[in-house]
This record gives sequence, C-alpha cells and structure tokens, in this order.
Amino acid sequence: MTSQPTFPTDHLRIETWTDPVVDRLGHDPRSTYVETYWLGILGPSACWLLRRLADGLDREPGGYNLDMADTAASIGLRLNGGRHAPFMRTLGRICQFRMARLADTSTLEVRRNLPPLTLAQADRLPAQLRDAHRHEADTTRADHRADQARRARHLALTLVQLGEDRSATERQLREWRFNATLCNEVADWAWEARRKLARAKTPAAAPAAAPAAAPAAAPIPASTPTPDNLSAGEPSRSRPALDGAA
Repeated sequence: MTSQPTFPTDHLRIETWTDPVVDRLGHDPRSTYVETYWLGILGPSACWLLRRLADGLDREPGGYNLDMADTAASIGLRLNGGRHAPFMRTLGRICQFRMARLADTSTLEVRRNLPPLTLAQADRLPAQLRDAHRHEADTTRADHRADQARRARHLALTLVQLGEDRSATERQLREWRFNATLCNEVADWAWEARRKLARAKTPAAAPAAAPAAAPAAAPIPASTPTPDNLSAGEPSRSRPALDGAA
C-alpha cells in the first residue's frame, strides 16, 4: 500500500479513474457485492465515502468540486485535526486500497467500479462470507468463460465466412487475446461449421425419371351396331310361323 497522501482541506476536484479492465469486471460502490464483501475490509467510512463520490460522478460525469466539510459531515466524520482528521484518514484509506488516486495536489481520480476481492483479501473474510464469495467467484468465472466462448465462436465463424482458412482464423483470435486453447477449439469448430453449411447448400442430384408407360388400348367390340342393322349384336329371336304358310 502507498503512504498517506496530502489533501486540501476546503475543496477537492473529483474526476473518474478510467480503468477498462476494472470498469468491465468490477462492482458499483453501491452494489450488494461491495456492501457484503468490501465493507469488512475497507471499513464503513470508506464505503460510505465511495458511495457519495459515485453519486456525485453520476450527476456530473465530467467531474465536480467536492466540498470537504459538507461531505465529511454527511457521513458522520470530522474534518478538523489536519491530515490526521478522521475524514482525511478515510480519503487516505481509499487511496491505499487503490479505489482512488491523486492526479495532482487538488484532483482525486475515483474508480466508478471497485475490483473483485483478491484471494488474500477473500481469505480475511469470516468463514461464511468466504465460502459465499468463493461460490460467487466460481459462478462468475464460469459465466465469463461461457461468454468468451460465445464471442470467440461468433468471431471465428465470421472470419471463415469471409474466406479465412483455419490457421488464419486461429491466429486472428490469438491476436484478439483469446485463450490459446479456446482459439484452437473454436477455429476447428468454425471450419467444420462452414463445411457443413456448404454441404447443406449443395442441391442433391434428382433421381432419373422412369419412362412413361404407353396408354392402354381401348377394347374393340366384336360388332358395332349400325343404323342399317339395328339388330346386330342383339340375340336372335325366333319368329312365329304365319298362318297358311306352306
């Protein structure tokens, strides 16, 4: 930890401490995580001060001037006593834990998100909180790995669809700082997915059509009746003999 810095006693300029990694992985000072796990390490005064500073940066993201006396009174601390005043010690404490830093003699840069506890810090927690923190950290890591894998697959599939071969896809993923093992697995997955997609788009050859069967000939009747022979085709009938026939 760094030594106690020297602060002005009337006003202090508050600005954002930009840290891409902690900003992405960290926790808002007003979050349940900070209240549950950081409280016993930073102390209540430091946690309350970080909450006040976060509120101020929400209202004025570009920075603002902090009234030292009013802020000290708002969290129940005294400012009198010079650098050893309770409020000054609290300011020094958040700097020692690298939650804030002096950019110059009158400007304090403050983190918008607090980092997760280190393993050493987590070991200082009571047993129940330590176990809860370990479980939460394991869950967070698993979620992070799953998210990284989803992002890597999406990027790898985009690369192969743009025409990159498998080796070029893996190299590009490594340049984007994905895990080496993940790069290898995802490059294989994307290349195989591309081959499957290409096969699915290739139309299958249609089976040869069977030759059409000739139409069946209509049956021809043995005799067809005509107007001149209406009795043709009818069964013969015997006629009665005429009277007086020889």
